[in-house]
Amino acid sequence: MSEKLQKVLADRGLGSRRAMEKWIAAGRVGINGRGAKLGDRVEPEDEVSVDGRKLGRPPATRTRVLVLNKRAGIIVSRHDPERRSSVFDELPNLRTGRWISVGRLDIQTTGLLLLTNNGALANRLMHPSTGIDREYAVRVNGTLDPEAEGALKDGVTVGDRTESFSDIRYYNGRGTNHWYHVVLMEGRNREVRELFASQGLKVTRLKRVRYGPVILPAWLPRGAWEEMRVDDVAELQRIVGVGKQRPTKGPARGLADQKTKGRSMLIPYPAIGGARR
Repeated sequence: MSEKLQKVLADRGLGSRRAMEKWIAAGRVGINGRGAKLGDRVEPEDEVSVDGRKLGRPPATRTRVLVLNKRAGIIVSRHDPERRSSVFDELPNLRTGRWISVGRLDIQTTGLLLLTNNGALANRLMHPSTGIDREYAVRVNGTLDPEAEGALKDGVTVGDRTESFSDIRYYNGRGTNHWYHVVLMEGRNREVRELFASQGLKVTRLKRVRYGPVILPAWLPRGAWEEMRVDDVAELQRIVGVGKQRPTKGPARGLADQKTKGRSMLIPYPAIGGARR
């Protein structure tokens, strides 16, 4: 079964699909001794090279997922001209491939960030067609009246597009500080802040607490990461329809043994493996 060339490269941990498209356009990638071009697809038996070096067969690696409780002031990027602290600075080493962040959180947003060594899984979790929702805890300087809450659910114009929350629930608060839990289907950069700003409310704290079926564990300290249990990883792959992994009981063995509590990080969630790819 053939696959898009940029997907094959991204799944090997060489970079994002967009970055791989740039590599292809720049003439850095070859297929069976010829220069590759955008739109090419490859079969399992095809020989792919980058900068003249053959990639070889992909190693048989176990899919791993890290759950990170991001703290404020940390960026989600490997390369930063300002040399600010990055979530990638303190992740465990991989023998092959690299850690891929499932989406991003801006520098002041805290909470749940998923990272995996499986490019296909990361892509499925991020792609809008998959239909994965994201839940945030939001502190604002005021409250929403019923009309404003309705507008945020129906959709408001922000810049050149219409944005909305699929769900809004008041949590608690007093004085000027009030907490809401909101749900988004995509979570574009600054979307939560812009939606509340459209109703005259400023977001003073923003924390992601759920990404689809994955919840931010209450026991995970701010700034710490924990590796997802093997059976949770298998279930997550089943939900989004990516690959197969034999479920086993308990935590993954190896590097995460000293950090995992052996507790599930998933909540019941409908399978969406049939979503468009």
